[in-house]
Amino acid sequence: MEKTAFLFDLDGVIFDTEGQYSEFWSRMANEYFPGKGLGDNIKGQTLRQIFDTYFPDDLQAQGMLTNALNDFESRMDYRYVPGVEQFLEELRAGDYPAAIVTSSNRDKMRNVYRAHPEIKSLFTHIFTGEDFTRSKPAPDCYLLGMEVFGTLPERTFIFEDSFNGLQAAKDSGGKVIALATTNSRQDVSPYADLVIDDFVGMSLPLLFQML
Repeated sequence: MEKTAFLFDLDGVIFDTEGQYSEFWSRMANEYFPGKGLGDNIKGQTLRQIFDTYFPDDLQAQGMLTNALNDFESRMDYRYVPGVEQFLEELRAGDYPAAIVTSSNRDKMRNVYRAHPEIKSLFTHIFTGEDFTRSKPAPDCYLLGMEVFGTLPERTFIFEDSFNGLQAAKDSGGKVIALATTNSRQDVSPYADLVIDDFVGMSLPLLFQML
């Protein structure tokens, strides 16, 4: 029997944090970098990719943003997206391989582990931005998840919310479930095989039936 795997973005999929990031980057842009175009277009990218795109030679800006982001992430409210804990428990009970695939770095994940030490037990593997060279919207991170789990794209379910992440998921060939936690259902639907608002009422039989 072919293996089935589940890959999850972190912010906006596992945790309802995208709104907090929008406020952070909007504040950074307005206070320090007007005209840089920071905003929704950077969601899903690693900090290094943001630096290389917007501040390639500005070490002062890179340092300031790194410190501000680290402080912000240490104080964030890591609230679960409704229903996701129950869905992850169902995957664990069924012995399905599941992974977080995030562009966040390991420093950010240490804040997550402090807030939710149980998160490690809910996943088989956790991939961070340090694990792949090209960040979303490139599909590398999801292709890596498939390689590690030994699963085919058509047997891989990917949960995403941002446009960069959705493009990465779509280009990987996996089955894409878009969460309308960050963007509207209408805007994310072109990228996805299925659109959901959250995980409330979601189960494996229902997911397989809907797809």
